[in-house]
Amino acid sequence: MRRSLLLMCALLAVATSGCDRIKGVFTKKRGTATQPPAAADSARRDSVARAAAQPRPQSPPPPAPTVSRPVQDVPYTSQDTGTVAPGMSERDVYALWGPPMEVRRMGEHTYIYYPNGCERSCGTADVVILQNGLVVDAIVRWPGHGYSGESSSPPGRTPVANRP
Repeated sequence: MRRSLLLMCALLAVATSGCDRIKGVFTKKRGTATQPPAAADSARRDSVARAAAQPRPQSPPPPAPTVSRPVQDVPYTSQDTGTVAPGMSERDVYALWGPPMEVRRMGEHTYIYYPNGCERSCGTADVVILQNGLVVDAIVRWPGHGYSGESSSPPGRTPVANRP
């Protein structure tokens, strides 16, 4: 009981050691106030006035709100055309179709995305899928891009709901 009471008193003292009001109450009750109340009030007013007189650093203005616009199909043209074949390397695909708009990697798979002009209506960009650095599949919609293998998503295929 004594140890826990001492511990609580110590925690209370530490927690309130930074509080000026509580310090003032304890020092007033003991009769050992270091400054008369008027001097303490004037000192407090002076410190507030000094703080107000100092220029505040300018914070940058908040960013302008962005307006969300619906995604629309934008016609796509490119000089980089050709047919990707299964077994081609990533460098071969870049050499044939040029720089991609995005590349994502997950484990042993790499997904290379190319614009096709029908991202909204087709639901995806043209995608070349590589496994261990070699082409295994491609989903193409732009007439300038071709895939000589059997795509997992041919353009004429109608989506069917998969039921468990």
